[in-house]
Amino acid sequence: MTWTTLDQMDLKGKRVLTRVDINVPMENGVVTDATRIARIVPTVKDILAAGGMPILLAHFGRPKGTRVPEMSLQHLVPALEAAFDCDVIFAADCIGAGAEAAVGALQAGRVLLLENTRFHPQEPANDSAFAAAMARLGDIYCNDAFSAAHRAHASTEGLARLLPSCAGRLMQQELSALEAALGTPKRPVVAVVGGAKVSTKLELLSNLVEKVDHLVIGGGMANTFLAAQGIDVGKSLAEHEMSATALEIIAKAKAAGCEIVLPSDVVVAREFKAGAASETVAADACPADAMILDAGPDTVARIKAILDSAKTLIWNGPLGAFEIEPFDMATNAAAAYAADLSAKGALVSVAGGGDTVAALNQAGAAERFTYISTAGGAFLEWMEGKTLPGVAALSA
Repeated sequence: MTWTTLDQMDLKGKRVLTRVDINVPMENGVVTDATRIARIVPTVKDILAAGGMPILLAHFGRPKGTRVPEMSLQHLVPALEAAFDCDVIFAADCIGAGAEAAVGALQAGRVLLLENTRFHPQEPANDSAFAAAMARLGDIYCNDAFSAAHRAHASTEGLARLLPSCAGRLMQQELSALEAALGTPKRPVVAVVGGAKVSTKLELLSNLVEKVDHLVIGGGMANTFLAAQGIDVGKSLAEHEMSATALEIIAKAKAAGCEIVLPSDVVVAREFKAGAASETVAADACPADAMILDAGPDTVARIKAILDSAKTLIWNGPLGAFEIEPFDMATNAAAAYAADLSAKGALVSVAGGGDTVAALNQAGAAERFTYISTAGGAFLEWMEGKTLPGVAALSA
């Protein structure tokens, strides 16, 4: 798949409608985590440097088509000005006379922020008239919100059909990383997929077994696969009703030449709490009154050996109950090893979705992965092999 970038657009003197994701956490009117704001800075600064006028479109929270004062983007102006190091003008709507007046008065070197697109019910409906009203405010459309690209909304899909369109720097980064991981990867390819339930990642697993050489399954999902093969997992979290599905995935993997890697040893405990007494046993020797809460050291050694020969790694989810010591051992050890290989240039590692970012940060591994996606649902849908409307609309 190919897409147009900012470098291919003549931005000088142009009004650039730029869809961003600044849906950041706030407490008492103050941004508590500005990661998403920091990630759009390169796009905004590059537009300004090229003589363009960035006009930001974004959602905030779930107002469900009504004006909710606490979900106004006006609260983000101070954080945006600090990040961009320039004035950010706010318009109280994203369409209409007020927005048009704000666009008309916008001066070079400044950024205009339009009000929450989701204050209008026409936004999630991808209403063509609403998209056209936004399109009148700009000359070029730039989508830098990969995290919202799985939504066919007016500001993510509709606008791209109405104006010359391109990907912003963050969108470009995300697409390049995912293309390297799943589109045209260097082989062998390893996927690590963890988490609680097979049922929530069924499409992901089914797609990956046809794309990767090794699929490492961890967390509660691994318990379901072990139980499906007749192994007693005691009181462990497991979806026993998914046994047939787990066996189907194993068969599909075998037919595709993909090795599924399940824990060979596990860490078990009688209580799910920090510092609970635990022991390491073979995967088929979980006591009836215990629960599996992590993969064991032999399993970690096996994962490391697979990573040694791998060229590409896709990581989604933890290998155990990483939030609680000592059940974070497998996740921390495997992630740190993958990070070391990545830092040496021996492995291309791409991670994202769900608890993944938190787990890799806790392991101290995130900064050394090749790419960490904060996109959540869009990252997972891409991994599942789905077409993302916001990306498809940009395809050249």
